[in-house]
Amino acid sequence: MKITATFIDEISHDIPHQNWGRHEWDADFSHMKMVGIDTVILIRSGYRLWLTYPSELLIQEEGCYKPPVDLVQLFLELADKHHMHFYFGLYDTGKYWVKGEFQKEVDLNRKVIDEVWKKYGHHKSFKGWYLTQEVSRRVKGVIDLYAQLGRHCKEVSGNLPTFISPWIDGSKAVSAASDKISKEEAVSIRQHEEEWSEIFDGIKGAVDAVAFQDGHIEYHELPAFFEVNKRMAGKYGLQCWTNAETFDRDMPIKFLPIKFEKLRMKLEAARKAGYDKAITFEFSHFMSPQSSYISAAHLFERYREYIKTIPG
Repeated sequence: MKITATFIDEISHDIPHQNWGRHEWDADFSHMKMVGIDTVILIRSGYRLWLTYPSELLIQEEGCYKPPVDLVQLFLELADKHHMHFYFGLYDTGKYWVKGEFQKEVDLNRKVIDEVWKKYGHHKSFKGWYLTQEVSRRVKGVIDLYAQLGRHCKEVSGNLPTFISPWIDGSKAVSAASDKISKEEAVSIRQHEEEWSEIFDGIKGAVDAVAFQDGHIEYHELPAFFEVNKRMAGKYGLQCWTNAETFDRDMPIKFLPIKFEKLRMKLEAARKAGYDKAITFEFSHFMSPQSSYISAAHLFERYREYIKTIPG
């Protein structure tokens, strides 16, 4: 199964910033195209006080810092140039929805959506939206958050597609700030299916696709969870994608490029489950030939060898 889309992480919440400019990003889009990636997804347009674009709204209402470069404009220009699709990731306050104040998160992001579409919606590469607030369980308020934001994105942009990328509350679902790499308590497949069935039922029509992150469960659990995810998504009318993480969660150093054998195992499990698409978090740090991690360039070469063996 080929990876056809990648997140772009330019807020760098928990991975090092690479300090790239236009030249480096232009080269990276070329590397993506070389291995069949045709879509880039801004994972979040802002996090707390840090922004990827000079949002007058967020600078005024949230006291955010004005960035020296408009990265949203840069990415859209490069997507236009390389004939790629661009998905815009919403703003994560890092406070309202985390404290259970979901409606504040929604109300602010509705204004962000309006601002962004007015400013950037004319770009031919602007093809969709990513609802950036990530959860793993049926927490109170999340259904309304996804449903309201998904509907507003569609209303503003003429029904452009929306998607979410939750994680599975498995044994490796530990905080990046923790010194541990696993935990004893993990969600059962039955509980996972029950909770996400309720979420999908509440967001159908507002969200078009779900891309579960694949790194929080053990490798032998992949087939069972993937089968359930595909079945649930189909039942409620969502496309089922996989977010094939290209970094390793099995090491105490967070985070380094993944061993290719593990990536292949995850992609093969998604293929066997009949997933509709594979995206990744994230090419530029963990798979790019020009990544600050030397091993990412080797992962790029192993992946190139792998996709040559795939028919078509």
